[in-house]
Amino acid sequence: MQNPVYIKGTNLPDIWYQTLYKIIEVGRDFKIDKGSNAGQKRKEYDFVMVHAKCPGLGELLPKLNPALNLDDPCAQDFLDDYMPYLMTGEEKEGESYTYGQRICKSLLGGDFLKPINLETEKIIVADQKVWMNKDIIVAEPSTDSTEGAFYLDQMEMMIWMYTNKGIRNNQMIMQVGQPTDMLLQDPPCLRHIDTRIQDDALHFYPYFRSWDLWGGFPANLAAIELMRQYCAEQIGLDPTKGEIIATSKGLHLYNYVWKIAETVRGKTSEEFKSEMSEEGSCTSKGLLCTSVDSEIMEPINKKCKKNQCIHHKDFGIKCLNKK
Repeated sequence: MQNPVYIKGTNLPDIWYQTLYKIIEVGRDFKIDKGSNAGQKRKEYDFVMVHAKCPGLGELLPKLNPALNLDDPCAQDFLDDYMPYLMTGEEKEGESYTYGQRICKSLLGGDFLKPINLETEKIIVADQKVWMNKDIIVAEPSTDSTEGAFYLDQMEMMIWMYTNKGIRNNQMIMQVGQPTDMLLQDPPCLRHIDTRIQDDALHFYPYFRSWDLWGGFPANLAAIELMRQYCAEQIGLDPTKGEIIATSKGLHLYNYVWKIAETVRGKTSEEFKSEMSEEGSCTSKGLLCTSVDSEIMEPINKKCKKNQCIHHKDFGIKCLNKK
């Protein structure tokens, strides 16, 4: 049975620590069959949602206690080099893609390059202010070795749409993933960043198919928060407001950082499993119980002749007296 986890915190270091602590308790261990780290083991959430209410508050990257004598998961100057990877179409030699190239330099072709007519305007945005905006539709001229091309900057399109067409709009999702990623040896982990303006603030909702909790999580979310602040400011909103709610069905820790993570947490996975087994076993029915407020269980147990009602972590309240 799947065990989705919801973690809510204030800023980005807060949710990183909470998420790290929790995976030591509930993460499941797997051997990787295929991927960039095939053959290694990782501890992984079934599914997780992390909610940073004030992602721009304080430091963007977590710092470890100096007494642990461990390196921080991300160097504090890491974002200087990482931001172009997320917010520009810059692509270095040997890279098959970057998040920024997918978001800010998406190749246009097919009907998008044909003159808009009565038929196509039913499908394609026909506003000439979009097509004439050089920040949204980026032209790359021909050279001796390459043909010219046109690209869409999704981030600039999102900013323009919210600024000019109103904020009640569920269409502004910046796509990273595409169908041909199935043919890549190492497809992008970030699949999209959904967006919404509500309560006078711009909120981001990224989804990661796979996500390294130790180093990738803090770096990705810090960069996404800086992108969110930039977009909010361009739209005319307060960049200090706005939340990030990120989800993933593959947030994990690789086995080479398990011991480090347990040192930071102060307790090992095996210790947690042992405690859960000792505290939560119901031998009469083989059920695993969790603590529940006595005010909830007392009136229920009064209706049970043998006072045998329990609370099971997956199935709710159960009465062992029922046949």
